Amino acid sequence: MISKLITEIRKKNAPVSVGLDPSLSNIPKKIIDSAIAEHGETFEAAGAAILEYNKAIVDAVYDLVPAVKVQIAMYEQFNIPGLMAFTETVNYCRQKGLIVIGDVKRGDIGSTSVAYAKAHIGKVQIGSASLPVFDEDFCTVNPYLGSDGIRPFIDECNTNDRGIFVLVKTSNPSSGEFQDRVLQDEDSTLYETVGFKVKKWARESMDGKYSNIGAVVGATYPKMGRILRRIMPESYILVPGYGAQGGVGSDVKPFFNDDGLGAIVNSSRGIIAAYKNEKYSKYTEDGYADAARAAVTDMIEDITGIF
Repeated sequence: MISKLITEIRKKNAPVSVGLDPSLSNIPKKIIDSAIAEHGETFEAAGAAILEYNKAIVDAVYDLVPAVKVQIAMYEQFNIPGLMAFTETVNYCRQKGLIVIGDVKRGDIGSTSVAYAKAHIGKVQIGSASLPVFDEDFCTVNPYLGSDGIRPFIDECNTNDRGIFVLVKTSNPSSGEFQDRVLQDEDSTLYETVGFKVKKWARESMDGKYSNIGAVVGATYPKMGRILRRIMPESYILVPGYGAQGGVGSDVKPFFNDDGLGAIVNSSRGIIAAYKNEKYSKYTEDGYADAARAAVTDMIEDITGIF
């Protein structure tokens, strides 16, 4: 699967993904009012508004970017209709030829991880039928329960030609409370230790020069990104934290290899809510999709300009 992502990145000259992480506060009022008029003040209205919002953004940017990242929590909060909007968003993006990264941050004890892995990048058996569930191309995985929580995802990667991004150094401000702690017996930080584990896991699912087993490292920590780039040379790095969280193009250069590959940078609010940014205010709320396209164009120019 990583080879497919690389092909799309090269084709569009855009090592970026758009995060479809909608909140009702960012969806134009006209869309919400229309959904409520049809469905009432219900979860169904929320799901309908999210799906309409997402589709317009996807229509505006799919020719520019290789991938989208869909954060499941933003959908789960709206019950089953929210999960239906998640599923329909994933399907719509795949129909548009986009690689879909399910930002689900799953990881648990072995038997539970088997179920999570099947749900997101594998298939479930029902009678004689083998059926995909959410059917993302990649998903994010939490490794902090150990290898038995990761193994089922690696197995599904190899069985179904899918991929994962393992959380190594996350972009949030308090990530260092645990991830930066020095392990005395190893004389390295916890995030470096996880990075070395990812390097080992990566060798089990190679797809050309790179592995289907990637990592998540936040753009807000470029020095640590440089360290982890050296530790995990064969793993693609998903880089959140660009845009609304403060990351800029110069911050992400350490995440790439000398071949200009090795990383894909994500922006969520900075794209899908771009119309709220003064820079794109001329598009107004009605032109939120056009604002998103303009923001994507600027992001691509910013990131490709570092090489």
